[in-house]
Amino acid sequence: MNRIPGHTEAPAASIELTGLTRSFGGKLAVDGLSLRIGPGEIFGLLGPNGAGKTTTIKMLAGLLRPGAGAARLCGVDVWERPEQVKRELGYIPDDPFIYELLTGREFLRLVANLYGQGGAAAEARIGELVARFDAGEWIDRRAEGYSHGMRQKTVLAATLLHDPLVYLIDEPMVGLDPASMILVRDIFRELAARGRSLLVSTHTLGLAESICGRIGIISRGRLAALGTLEELRRLSRGRHTDLESLYLEFTRT
Repeated sequence: MNRIPGHTEAPAASIELTGLTRSFGGKLAVDGLSLRIGPGEIFGLLGPNGAGKTTTIKMLAGLLRPGAGAARLCGVDVWERPEQVKRELGYIPDDPFIYELLTGREFLRLVANLYGQGGAAAEARIGELVARFDAGEWIDRRAEGYSHGMRQKTVLAATLLHDPLVYLIDEPMVGLDPASMILVRDIFRELAARGRSLLVSTHTLGLAESICGRIGIISRGRLAALGTLEELRRLSRGRHTDLESLYLEFTRT
């Protein structure tokens, strides 16, 4: 299927940053970041608060315009063809938003309609996701009464509705109970197995260690280290082997 107009073939999943830069009030938040994430890859972006992770994700999602550099999803420039790119994008922000006066199910229907989905097929897909996230007891209540975990599950379900090729995920585990964390981890692995590209920003080092093929550790807007866990171990001057110690080493340099 030709999912992005102008392509003769369905595009391959990919996330690409080239010299991406962004400043706020003269302070450099992201400093010439370059990276490529291919199809079937789960990439973990780690770093302390203020390191530039969320700013990077927002530029990739088309929510912040970079001061310099380029961002491409599925080979298409985010700012040159924003509507086409967003058809292939699943974005999970660090602060999940749902319209307060809608129920979770109504919100899912709204999202489905935004992507041109409706009718029995959309209702069936929504039902599948409600069941998978074990949301049946509360999905028909108004979102104003939801806990953070309920909001996170609803936004996760909404992101999966249109089956995008690329996922930008900012702190997916906040507010989730252990069973839900395991479910989300399994879903990410399933998406990668289907050729999707995932960029996951997280402070949950165990998640990054368990599912990410490569990890980038960002500090002061720059990549301080990049590679598989084994490659990060080889880069370690302190001969650290666990991700927690590696993280501390590379963010302190």
